Amino acid sequence: MASVCENLKDGELRAIFDGIQEPAILLSRDYRVLMANQAYQKIHQQDESLINRKCHEISHGNSVPCWQAGESCQMVEAKATGQPQRVLHIHHSPHGDEHVEVEGRPVFDKHNELTCFVEIIRQSRAASPRAGGQGMVGRSRAFNQMLGLVQRVAPSESTALLLGESGTGKELVAQAVHDLSPRRDKLFVPVECSGLTETLFESELFGHAKGAFTGATVAKPGLVELAQGGTLFLDEIGDIPLSMQVKLLRLLETGTYRRVGGVEPRQADFRLICATHRDLGEMVAEGLFRQDLYYRISVFPIVLPSLKERREDLALLVETLLQRIKGGENKRLSTEALACLQRYPFPGNIRELRNILERACLLSDGEVIQISSLPDVCIDPQQKVTAAETRVLTLDEVERRYLEEVSRSFQGDRRELARQLGISERTLFRKLQQVGKEALSD
Repeated sequence: MASVCENLKDGELRAIFDGIQEPAILLSRDYRVLMANQAYQKIHQQDESLINRKCHEISHGNSVPCWQAGESCQMVEAKATGQPQRVLHIHHSPHGDEHVEVEGRPVFDKHNELTCFVEIIRQSRAASPRAGGQGMVGRSRAFNQMLGLVQRVAPSESTALLLGESGTGKELVAQAVHDLSPRRDKLFVPVECSGLTETLFESELFGHAKGAFTGATVAKPGLVELAQGGTLFLDEIGDIPLSMQVKLLRLLETGTYRRVGGVEPRQADFRLICATHRDLGEMVAEGLFRQDLYYRISVFPIVLPSLKERREDLALLVETLLQRIKGGENKRLSTEALACLQRYPFPGNIRELRNILERACLLSDGEVIQISSLPDVCIDPQQKVTAAETRVLTLDEVERRYLEEVSRSFQGDRRELARQLGISERTLFRKLQQVGKEALSD
């Protein structure tokens, strides 16, 4: 340890390290744990057994470093730049898999030679890689990239612009940004911009004074006022009338507004998050969206992946959504029904998946939702024939068909597939051999 901090005794170094509030470990250049602070030990419920173990073995169960397993590695980046680096990973813990933000800080000696790394781990409260809860769930690469951007922008005051197809969960992401921000104790105020006329939009946003128009018998505060100190979420901002965009721009640039029919300027204090499924850049080129407003709101764009782009999350989303649907808590999809949905493109994304599952729950009398309870649009002609077969398939035949399909379409390695199937890697390898499929790579 002397080569790490030559002027500190081990006891002094331990005291400094334990002073770090978040879980932290000291790593050698070959990823071995040299020291773990109390917060880290509390999570892993271990002490000296952590020492000299490699970090990727503890957090991922991998025999090789993260960068060799296809993941980004904060230590590699920190070593290359000489600066702290942060990445989002899924770590194993005694409580199950968790999304964590990992920060790697390089440590140099007096000769400016890299000696070790300090790794600080912060658990993400924005999402879970496991079923359950009310927030976002996912573990695919596309989902993790999006989540990493959410973690970056949330603590700031910067305007976030959420981009993606309808049904990808933009309001859920906006809520997560708010919940991770310093404004989380104040209100999150969503505004649906679609379908609002110019007059109605102005009144909803800014409020109106008494007598501002026929029927305005009392003064009414607007949503900007309601969001004071909190977050204002403008969903489908691309649908705001062009004539109203200049008033929104003035609000954002000056921080002031007036109620409809009022003369007194009011101060606004909110964090702005916007979302749209439209191509705002194209709308600017066509003269349908103000260029100055576009630049004002697109400080930090975040692209939400479609369900088609995060296909490996489907089983996890199905399990989570069934738990959230009344009457679906004790139901599950059959292997054939799940395989059917794996092939469906989901133009309506997660919103469509929820609707399909809710309908299937109503059509299913038992605990297992069969392919016959899925909408016809999800089933291709060949599957319809299979579903209509009069002979009853044996369980071995159903398992064989599903394993053939999932081994052909699954993008991850054998270890990950076994985990999602709920069986051991050895059992999966044996079953794949039995159905005549080559085992997935390690």
